[in-house]
Amino acid sequence: MGAPTNSPATGGGGFLESPRIHPLSGGRLRLIHGPIDVVLKAWGDAAAVAEAHRAVALRFGTILPELCGELDRLRAPIGGGAAPETPVGRRMHAACLPFAGTFVTPMAAVAGSVADELLAAMLDASGLDKAFVNDGGDIAVHCAPGHTLDIGVAGDFGGGTMPGLNGLLRIDAQAGIGGVATSGARGRSFSLGIADSVTVLAGTAAAADVAATLIANAVDTDHPAIVRQRARDIAPDSDLGDRLATVAVGDLPPASADAALEAGRAYAGRLAGRGLIVDAALMLQGRSVVLDTQKSKLPKGRAA
Repeated sequence: MGAPTNSPATGGGGFLESPRIHPLSGGRLRLIHGPIDVVLKAWGDAAAVAEAHRAVALRFGTILPELCGELDRLRAPIGGGAAPETPVGRRMHAACLPFAGTFVTPMAAVAGSVADELLAAMLDASGLDKAFVNDGGDIAVHCAPGHTLDIGVAGDFGGGTMPGLNGLLRIDAQAGIGGVATSGARGRSFSLGIADSVTVLAGTAAAADVAATLIANAVDTDHPAIVRQRARDIAPDSDLGDRLATVAVGDLPPASADAALEAGRAYAGRLAGRGLIVDAALMLQGRSVVLDTQKSKLPKGRAA
């Protein structure tokens, strides 16, 4: 859910900075505007890739002003106010609608929705063999028939402060996967749970984003080693308000870690049963579980 580093922001009467676009090695582009920091890559005919790059550059510069113009709507709980009107705002709202019975705001899907919007701009402009748009770990993906895309999964903090590589995820056109997102207490956004990471595969990056947020919230237990603080005390403009965000998680007994992971796995299973996600991998203190649906593409981790 919305953390200050994930939220659109203005300062000094205007946007924090003008959009910047930097070429990177390997044919990638990096796009930066205020808090939005995206890395993307497209494969295909050189002319098609160039046209996709032109289109995504044009669309990128308009997204942050649009979001800032309707922040009140984006920070309001689903069902508690008027729906957003901008294209990315509508994506955020639509991704969160299936969870209207749970506290969630469109901000839970902001990064994934931006990734989806930028990928759509690229695909509308030209035909590509494959592409990804990575917005801070929430990734929109596209594979044309006959092509595959490999994505590393890194969410195990059991070895230290940097996540370890758990395995490789291979996506193809038949997988029904358009988005990969990761959330958890170690990420840049606030979490109500204690997961080191929850990686979700879904039909869109926006759907994966909100599901990862809510599954990560469900990975939880009570233990003195868990430190929480009101979200508004950490960031006054947080959409979480007085809800307790996880600040730190000390070493947990195996039984507590197992219970937390099982709570998250059970919730993820219900989402898969409703067709909202394809698969999920949940990690906590060196332990992991994979939902392992029939369409599973996630690498198997060390079971809890």
